[in-house]
Amino acid sequence: MNFSSRTVVEKVLRAGREVDIETFVELMAPDGYLEWPYRPPGVPGRVRGRAEVRRHLTETAGAFVTFDEYRNVVLHETTDPEVIIVEYEAYGSVVATGEPFEQTVIAVIRVRDGQILSYRDYVNPLPLIEALASVTARPTGRVG
Repeated sequence: MNFSSRTVVEKVLRAGREVDIETFVELMAPDGYLEWPYRPPGVPGRVRGRAEVRRHLTETAGAFVTFDEYRNVVLHETTDPEVIIVEYEAYGSVVATGEPFEQTVIAVIRVRDGQILSYRDYVNPLPLIEALASVTARPTGRVG
């Protein structure tokens, strides 16, 4: 079944928030990719293909930060029917500390024939860097 670009983007956002890795991967084109132009150290710049996307999400989704909700989601349809720009605020918590976590996201997603060809995630890396620093700065309770 061929869904509109908007419908595919709505589905992938829901799958991402719910950590539904299989649905997320099924929405990717076989050679589709995820890309993070602005990212904290240790995050790859691009993950290509369903197998690599599945591996990356399995290893990272929910391991550091969990998201409870996305607020103020705005989908911008463009003059190119394949391209959707989405803006939203993600709210959740840092897994290790339970501290609240907020993230602003702008993503540019290209969809063709109901599958995501590219998902460029222009996430603000500063909250991630701050959260990582707060986790690594926590005392371990060990002596010596």
